[in-house]
Amino acid sequence: MTIVRSTPTTTGEASLLSSITALRDLSLASAAPAALRAAIRTGLADVLGDEPVPVEQLAKSLEVDAAVLGRLLLSLRSYGVFDETQDGVVHTAVSRLLREDHPQGLKYWVQWVTEPWVWDLWPDLEDAVRTGRGRFEEKHGASFFPHLDRAWHESREIFNKSQTELSRLTSVDIAEALDLSGVKTFADVGGGRGFTLATILEHHPHLHGTLVDLPAAVAEPDPRLRPDGSLSDRSQVLEGDCLEAIPVDVDVYQFKSILEWDDERTVTALRNAARAGHSGSRVLVITNLVDDSPEIRYATGIDLLFLLNCDGKRHTKAGVTALVERAGLRLEGVTPVGALMHVVETSIP
Repeated sequence: MTIVRSTPTTTGEASLLSSITALRDLSLASAAPAALRAAIRTGLADVLGDEPVPVEQLAKSLEVDAAVLGRLLLSLRSYGVFDETQDGVVHTAVSRLLREDHPQGLKYWVQWVTEPWVWDLWPDLEDAVRTGRGRFEEKHGASFFPHLDRAWHESREIFNKSQTELSRLTSVDIAEALDLSGVKTFADVGGGRGFTLATILEHHPHLHGTLVDLPAAVAEPDPRLRPDGSLSDRSQVLEGDCLEAIPVDVDVYQFKSILEWDDERTVTALRNAARAGHSGSRVLVITNLVDDSPEIRYATGIDLLFLLNCDGKRHTKAGVTALVERAGLRLEGVTPVGALMHVVETSIP
């Protein structure tokens, strides 16, 4: 029997086939983050160096099943993550970003958005579309970050490291873009371990900086901000919850990538900055705006994840400017910073 292969004969048929393929790919897209997580957690990206390594040798060094490792790599290669030559598996520019030692690596950020609790959240999206809210607190009996601190200690550490990774991508651009002439005191509110603050202080040697965040975040600050660090004489580290109060009066308050809760909590944090500061103090909201993002899938994906874990959102330009005005701040302007971020600059009347 002869099998005749059928091929599309019209533009319409080719378009339909392309649409079918695209939908099938999307429907199984969850395999990609699962494969990335497996590559990180087994140590694959860190074990593989600059030279090709046969799959069997890699499997032996990782103590994993060689056949399944080959299947994992085949899937990842379809996304440009790792490659294979006749001599063995090699890194690509993308897979190198999964290494611990890469200066712009995203190893911990990838783990953060593929943590077990994330997989548990996605089925709640249908209900969130119907009701307008996530179900995290209903399911766990506490809001997201308190539950993270109490129950998911490893995940909290992964979160802290992931935020430092993201800060490495943008902090120099921010430090170079901000006009801080005439400013004496600066606070990074919700600044995690303080990588961005330390970078800003290095670029602006006349500044004194304060890092403010929850106790779990500031327990191990950036080495430059510690008592024996290079910036210790121009910095301080304070525990504080910006939804309760901000414990320092400064010339400039920075909220970088944290005002992504629901509108009420975002306004509360901004009002607390207005209460803590003085007339003329500036309040900077640094964020990736959904409606002007070069990474629309990233921006919208994070937006939906924020909806599910803390009833939050990624902002549009119109949305965030309305919130700062609700908080009683005066809008001064919205400016792109680097390729990824925007600075929404406001001041306290």
